[in-house]
Amino acid sequence: MDEGKQQEIRQWLIKSQRDLGAARVLLESDDVYPDIAAYHCQQAVEKAIKGYLTYHDVLFQKTHDLNRLLALCSSQNEEFSRWRTMAAMLTPYATEFRYPGNVVEPKRDEAEQAIELATAFVNFVMQQLLSD
Repeated sequence: MDEGKQQEIRQWLIKSQRDLGAARVLLESDDVYPDIAAYHCQQAVEKAIKGYLTYHDVLFQKTHDLNRLLALCSSQNEEFSRWRTMAAMLTPYATEFRYPGNVVEPKRDEAEQAIELATAFVNFVMQQLLSD
């Protein structure tokens, strides 16, 4: 694998980890921001997926739809299909809760669950990359 591709994969994974870190900080601060924390969880998963797809030379469109991206991963590794429920839960955090509207924002416990799921998924992706 050439150095440029390695660097791109590394950048996706670093940004994924930073999003997870940001989510934790936002939830632990004195002013709790569950909507923004949940957004960063979605972003962490999205970036981990894009790192995995880059590793496997799978082209992907610019999208926040985690199930769409997971389908591309599943074509490389069927184990990704077990994360569909997580993807369905986190995908709306990329857009629906970021802007004013009639959407009920996630509560703290939902953001905590999002952090747990995103962390588990990012760890799963890292394990898959190490075993490939």
